[in-house]
Amino acid sequence: MTAIAVEKLSKRFGKKQALAGVDLTISEGEMVALIGASGSGKSTLMRHICGLERGDAGSIVRILGEVQQQDGKFGPKMRDLRGKTGVIFQQFNLVARLPVITNVLCGILGHISPWRGTFGIFTRAEKRAAIESLARVGIGEVAWQRASTLSGGQQQRAAIARTLLQRSKILLADEPIASLDPASARRVMDVLADINRTDKLTVLVSLHQVEYARVYCPRTIALRDGKVVYDGPSDALSDDFLTELYGSASEELVLPQRLPVKSSAGKAPASSTSGARQGRELVPA
Repeated sequence: MTAIAVEKLSKRFGKKQALAGVDLTISEGEMVALIGASGSGKSTLMRHICGLERGDAGSIVRILGEVQQQDGKFGPKMRDLRGKTGVIFQQFNLVARLPVITNVLCGILGHISPWRGTFGIFTRAEKRAAIESLARVGIGEVAWQRASTLSGGQQQRAAIARTLLQRSKILLADEPIASLDPASARRVMDVLADINRTDKLTVLVSLHQVEYARVYCPRTIALRDGKVVYDGPSDALSDDFLTELYGSASEELVLPQRLPVKSSAGKAPASSTSGARQGRELVPA
């Protein structure tokens, strides 16, 4: 089944054309990278896919085969589709003064009664599930600490645990490693790759640097000026090809050195040799 289908998605903010006729399809169980220089439209596209923005006339977004929005109007199953789409943000979105476990338990608010959610009343089984989710991402020991005491990488993994408790079918990660050091970034990407591989969860992760896409994601979609300019295998994205696509802006997308370690999935960094034409280049450079 198709997990995400976007057709002719356009969005204008005043004089700024943020998205311009985006078409893409992502199947269930895929792990796909979304790359692009600053202002290319990555976050705007993510916000439409998770239902936080409505596209302009003619735009269609389908989630798990159901219409999420069409022609600037949300579909009748929008609430249900939001519940099936977990989102991880760059700034973690944890409540700093609350225990980590309480932050994670927020993932089930859509599955319990409003009065229980309002007063923070969770069952023993729900708390156990939250701790298991934290253990799954490697930080089960911090469950009762305040969220503010965690490092950036730990906070991001707590945010991932929250989406696991949500029982999402799709996981959208919007620049999840942008504010992390390289070691923490690799741990977060290892967790996302493990969830995709083990749980068959569809993962779409936007990345500011292409090296992580080469290592962790078999497929990459590249945006430029609100348009899809490449959709194909990540290992075909050589540095030369990125320069061809983005010009001087490609410097934002390429790390000064290759990542020094393999991912937990055992996939080594791809070489930067030519071969980019194996992918689908959609807009001439």
